[in-house]
Amino acid sequence: MQYIDNIIFLILLVAGFGLFAKSLQKIYRNIRLGHEINRNDRKGERWETMARVAMGQSKMTARPVAGVLHLFVYVGFVIINIELIEIVVDGIFGTHRFLSSIFGHTFYNFFTATLEVLALLVVIGVVIFFIRRNFYGVKRLTMKELFGWPKNDANWILIIEFALMMAFFMMNSSDLILQSRGILAEHGSFPISEMTLVPFLEIFNFDSGFLMFTEKGAWWFHFVGILFFMNYLYYSKHLHIILAFPSTWYANLEKKGKFNNLESVTKEIKLMMDPNADPYAAPAEGAEADVPSKFGAEDIFDLNQVQLLNAYSCTECGRCTSVCPANITGKKLSPRLILMKTRDRLEEVGRNIDKNGKFVDDGKKLLNDYITKEELWACTTCNACTEACPVLLDPLSIIFEMRRFLVMEQSAAPQELNLMMTNVENNAAPWQYNQADRLNWASEN
Repeated sequence: MQYIDNIIFLILLVAGFGLFAKSLQKIYRNIRLGHEINRNDRKGERWETMARVAMGQSKMTARPVAGVLHLFVYVGFVIINIELIEIVVDGIFGTHRFLSSIFGHTFYNFFTATLEVLALLVVIGVVIFFIRRNFYGVKRLTMKELFGWPKNDANWILIIEFALMMAFFMMNSSDLILQSRGILAEHGSFPISEMTLVPFLEIFNFDSGFLMFTEKGAWWFHFVGILFFMNYLYYSKHLHIILAFPSTWYANLEKKGKFNNLESVTKEIKLMMDPNADPYAAPAEGAEADVPSKFGAEDIFDLNQVQLLNAYSCTECGRCTSVCPANITGKKLSPRLILMKTRDRLEEVGRNIDKNGKFVDDGKKLLNDYITKEELWACTTCNACTEACPVLLDPLSIIFEMRRFLVMEQSAAPQELNLMMTNVENNAAPWQYNQADRLNWASEN
């Protein structure tokens, strides 16, 4: 029975990481429902972009206060969880502060003191973020599209991170007092705990048995909390903690505003402009394979895998929506909501596959059932949203593909665009007058 703690620990560890792996597998499967796109070119530039944007948080500095606070939480939380290595070894083998024997006394003191400072920065960051999100009234964080689960999700993450850090401090404080009483070996330096929770615990003069229970309870809470947090990510916008890295790697490195041309359409236009081409000639062998089965996107299956990855990676920060001229002027469009709705539809399709073993037509589409035509045509294609995104997501590409479907598959462009395209076809210009009249303005002068 002396190894019961170690066995329970091992079971929880395997179960936690197993469920997490299963969630990642499901996300990967859902992303692969989109069609492939080659984004493996310019590898050096992609590595540099990922390091600078995902790891270096370079685009967060556009809003300095939020950027610095986010850096506190991001760096602190990631580095503190290096201690998970020590927790895992201690939990499996029943040791206490295993890394102290690896690092040595001096470096281990520096290591634990650094973790304490970082944990304090995380606490400061999450408290300010909670107040800012719930009481300060930042417009992009209080919009109607965040009501319900999105707002609750953001708050739960902040609460979980706060609770994990407090458990970390409670564990260290109890440990420090027990060390001072000679019950535990002296390992580590805990300056923040020593100044805050240790005096509080000593006021009540708790006995050593209670402190041992508190230290072990906080240790277990911290460990189970990390496993819970890790598996909660699947249901949360905080998937960007993981997916920001592949999203920045596969980001579109072309100049903003450069749209992708369909090769099949380009070939057709070149054929039309070639005076020597025979329009009635049979297509060359294999040529029909170049023609897509559908132009543009009606549902998530018509989007590419990077666009679906973007939907999962959205942080819901609203920086894109806050700079969108259509949204600012009261239009229905919100670039953030485009990604959120794409993710909702993708998850719905995933649940359909889980239930039936394959996708069974549910009579729904991303277009109309999730994203309306009004939203799509409100977009000015100015690229403000893609420029503002802190992890280089591209909601505009989804909007563009869905508009392409409306125009090329359903001929459902707004009247103004239909008139313009008719004029281009008949007059070789967007204006409604004959080519021969173009220079009339010159003769009037």
